[in-house]
Amino acid sequence: MSGSKFKTAIRLIDEAHALDPRTIQSKGHDEPYELFYSKKMSDYLERRDANASETLRLAIRAQHLRRWEIPRDSYAMTKTGYHLWRTYLKKRQADIATQICLDSGYSDEDAHRVGSLVKKENLQQDAETQVLEDVACLVFLDDQFEEFEKEHDEAKIINILKKTWGKMSERGHELALNISMSERARELMAKALAD
Repeated sequence: MSGSKFKTAIRLIDEAHALDPRTIQSKGHDEPYELFYSKKMSDYLERRDANASETLRLAIRAQHLRRWEIPRDSYAMTKTGYHLWRTYLKKRQADIATQICLDSGYSDEDAHRVGSLVKKENLQQDAETQVLEDVACLVFLDDQFEEFEKEHDEAKIINILKKTWGKMSERGHELALNISMSERARELMAKALAD
């Protein structure tokens, strides 16, 4: 992972994330949220698969690339609107990540592999896509779940937790059960897993 192509691509991805105007307090200073998120994705990848390929490492780091530019409320606040938003974001983020990889010197094949992973294509058949899904779910549970839980009713939260759990591999489940959570979050997780 010490190659100049990889370092260049990570730098360009991080520079794009650093443009996020939303910030979060991290290690005593404000950090652009998507940069914080992408680093957390990379940290969880190390726990999930320390021997991950370079293309998977790039795809992990490129999750949510420039996502803040297309806010959720730019689409109808319905289930259909949500799915249209997510579909558009996946394609857009994959296209940006692919171009960054090409600009960094990666082959067309490798750059498009990164884009395919960002879009989470072939989830059921592609082991690397499953790793990426595990990592995204782990970051959601670790970083976003407790805030998300405050905004929705219990039935919806339990349903979301069931869906999240269903997307994950056994290794993902093991890591999820070791995430430090509030008592309330643990209670909701137990209810979701009990059914």
